[in-house]
Amino acid sequence: MLTIPDYRLRLPGPTAVPERVRQATALPVLNHRGAEFKAMLAECQQRLKPIFGTRHDVLLFAGSGTAMMEAAVANVVSPGDAVLIVVAGQFGDRFVSIAKALGATVDTIDVEWGGALDAQRVAERLKSRSYRAVVMVHNESSTGVAYDIAAVGAVVRDTPALLIVDSVSGLAGIEMKMDAWGADIVVSASQKSLMCAPGLGFAAVSAKAWKVIDRDGRVPSFFADFRRAKASLEKDGTPFTPPVTLVYGLLEALHMIDEEGLANVLRRHSRLAAALRAGVQALGVELYNQPDISSSTVVAMKVPRGLEGGAIVQRLRERYRTVIAGARHPSQTGKVFRIGTMGAVSETDIITDLRHLEATLKDLGKPAPTQHAGVRAALDALAASA
Repeated sequence: MLTIPDYRLRLPGPTAVPERVRQATALPVLNHRGAEFKAMLAECQQRLKPIFGTRHDVLLFAGSGTAMMEAAVANVVSPGDAVLIVVAGQFGDRFVSIAKALGATVDTIDVEWGGALDAQRVAERLKSRSYRAVVMVHNESSTGVAYDIAAVGAVVRDTPALLIVDSVSGLAGIEMKMDAWGADIVVSASQKSLMCAPGLGFAAVSAKAWKVIDRDGRVPSFFADFRRAKASLEKDGTPFTPPVTLVYGLLEALHMIDEEGLANVLRRHSRLAAALRAGVQALGVELYNQPDISSSTVVAMKVPRGLEGGAIVQRLRERYRTVIAGARHPSQTGKVFRIGTMGAVSETDIITDLRHLEATLKDLGKPAPTQHAGVRAALDALAASA
């Protein structure tokens, strides 16, 4: 049997799965067309809606976050349709690749990686051309930035364009108010702040988006057709065989979120990310992004001068059994490293991260200004926000 002792998964996804969720996924497999599974799926649906901030159905698919990004575009964009994509990191780039593969005409708003987006840039572009959709990432995990969906939604809402949002690394760790903010399709996945194993994808769809989806038969997908998923969901089912055991885990994770309280979950993510940022800066490590737009689910940092990012990642893994992430794009190679603050993360995790990071930097010839500086700064930040 494979065992990995003392392994600390501290990536910005996939994340460590709580024991309760792991145990749930070990339950016997049910008939996916039976009454028991239908009841479980219906409960997941009701518990997911507040997390998305929507009254609309949340469609469930077997698939990754990228599968849901593709599904969001495929269900509303036909070949030749113009889409406007905000590119502020690796996953904005991925949306461009997806839209081009589906035959869309792609325009972009390019944002400096780690920088802020001015929603007026979107407003001005919408005046210059008719777009089927504006596409953006809620939480860009490659740069550690969370973007203001409400501000963009306000300028898209009264136009013919739809607002498509990837919240794969944001949902359940950063507030999402889909309906209030004017988002039309929000997609996410199971392996980030929802505390589950990879393999489930989600899409919430507005009434405005359904008018486009239902306009004719041009959805260029069979498996990811939202209409087929919606028709099955109305009967408490899925159109194809779902990963039943992952749905067990999802339901248990949703129970955990409800027990803690969604507001408390979001606050915990914010507190822990702020504490980690304070700690790494006390170690002499700069943030990769502007502080006022920092994510609550991932902290992205610049590699200290004289070091190489891969060496930090490798040393943490080999000596301290702490697995973090490096760069997401060739332009970042060796220049950035990232630690997840999403899912079932605690104050102890953050303090341990900082202990291991301080030791690693010392091993590599970059000792902290003072011993335990990172831990002390994090503890002070946690105390101030208690």
